[in-house]
Amino acid sequence: MNGTGTAGGRYAPAPGAAPLPRMVRAQAWLETRTQLRNGEQLLLTVVIPTLLLVLFGAVDIVDTGRGSRVDFLAPGILALAVLSTAFTGQAIATGFERRYGVLKRLGASPLPRWGLMTAKTCSVLVIEALQVLLLSVVALALGWSPHGNPGAVLLLLLLGTAAFSGLGLLMAGTLRAEATLAAANLVFILLLVGGGVVVPLERFPDAVQGVLRLLPISALSDGLREVLRHGTGMPWGDLGVLAVWAVLGLGAAARFFKWE
Repeated sequence: MNGTGTAGGRYAPAPGAAPLPRMVRAQAWLETRTQLRNGEQLLLTVVIPTLLLVLFGAVDIVDTGRGSRVDFLAPGILALAVLSTAFTGQAIATGFERRYGVLKRLGASPLPRWGLMTAKTCSVLVIEALQVLLLSVVALALGWSPHGNPGAVLLLLLLGTAAFSGLGLLMAGTLRAEATLAAANLVFILLLVGGGVVVPLERFPDAVQGVLRLLPISALSDGLREVLRHGTGMPWGDLGVLAVWAVLGLGAAARFFKWE
């Protein structure tokens, strides 16, 4: 007998799937590395938010009202970072994985489909943490003075991530990859302009403001601004809007997502 046997006559390594937490962790690490190596995704998630923060923070392009421009812009750019990663980047990547049959093959692996979605969510959270760290350092260098409860900020970011992830997965799981690419980028631009990220909602007509405030990007940027700029407590109204979008988006994605 060769040296691969054990005392009990069993051989190693034993065949079989790895423990579920290890599979989810390995898939999340793969998803994260893939995103960080993708130049287009880095442009969307890192370069564009950072450039917008530096440009609008250093140059008086948009009237942000009284107070420091950076204090107004930093919360909105943090909201934009969540949008770019949880919605736009995830929708495009998942849409093309679906087109090329990657999701179908992964769905047939020992990793359950809900485990794959969990891994994707973990990857999104890791990238967002890196974004928040980078953007916070840049904003502080520009003179940002954040205030407020960190717990409220964390809750806003988590609910915003859930809302945008649900909408991104819904788009990726129902549209063709090319349509997802175009629609996700278009939505990103529209929400950047009309979501209170760099332009205050007060600059829009009164008839439009009420509708814009119901958008998830507006609720996230306004909520972060209330906490980080004005030092208020829990922005329950904005949290409620994000919670509704999260439930609707994730529920619709779970119902209509197509793996093939």
